[in-house]
Amino acid sequence: MKKLLGISALVVCGGAWAQDTRPIRMIVPFSAGSASDVITRILVDRIASASGQRFVMDNRPAVGGNLGTQMVARATPDGYTFGMSASGPLAANKTLYKDLGYDPERDIQAVSLYASLPNVVVVSAKLPITHINELIDYVKKTPGVAYGSVGNGSAQHLAGAFFEQIVGARMTHVPYKVTANLVTDLISGQAPVSFQLVPNVRGAIKAGQVRPLIVAATRRLTALPEVPTAAEAGIKGYTSAAWFAFIGPAGTPRAAVDKLYKDTAAAIADGAVRARFLEIGAEPMATAPDEFAKFISAEIVKWRGIITKGGISIDGQ
Repeated sequence: MKKLLGISALVVCGGAWAQDTRPIRMIVPFSAGSASDVITRILVDRIASASGQRFVMDNRPAVGGNLGTQMVARATPDGYTFGMSASGPLAANKTLYKDLGYDPERDIQAVSLYASLPNVVVVSAKLPITHINELIDYVKKTPGVAYGSVGNGSAQHLAGAFFEQIVGARMTHVPYKVTANLVTDLISGQAPVSFQLVPNVRGAIKAGQVRPLIVAATRRLTALPEVPTAAEAGIKGYTSAAWFAFIGPAGTPRAAVDKLYKDTAAAIADGAVRARFLEIGAEPMATAPDEFAKFISAEIVKWRGIITKGGISIDGQ
């Protein structure tokens, strides 16, 4: 799916894209309408309207985000092709897959992080559990309790595996292809635990069908202010989030990289953008390119250890 964003192209100051009416192609390695796509479009719409630069959104979902991210890595580094990517394709997948077709540290130009969606530990309201310690006792005494995720190797799966390692429990991972089916089984109690992003379970939480216990983040979420962080609940070191970022192919002119970063930071500072992010459970941010590159390397190391310890692999790999 492709969608033209913004108004007629204008001269953009600062050298990057100046005196040029070419649109910027923004590759999105996830489906149109997904949480990652929606958040990205909110931000790109704001950048386009503020700068006058046109963007063409190009959704290329496949292989856990690897295909679209590979397309960015292999694009001509002329400053007119960028992409969004996420924690999977840029960090965890380097360990999960034998061959991504790109190296996140070598073939990608980091531009900026712009959103983090921390995982929230949730349980079916059918379980008589209201505190994380009760859940820990339950899963320790009942080996094999099922937890659902949107797929093997997904951020939700890894959040569950990390939780098992942190608390010393053994659970059963149940991967789903359709989020709606996962939520249905979570509500019914068939797979009574999950490690979810707020947008996926917001409706069920509001309806009282699903109970949030902790946020796997260092601070509480604006969307769920009453839910404590893992540290507040006594679980040290448990942080897990899906994060989204802008990237380009290695060798992209620094002027274009810096321009997109600065436009991203300006858009993130906009009150309306921040409000929309926070409403859906996303924490807005802007991270300078060099700092973001270091973050990618640190995340690769973190998730490599968790994946290896958990013996997690992708089918066929």
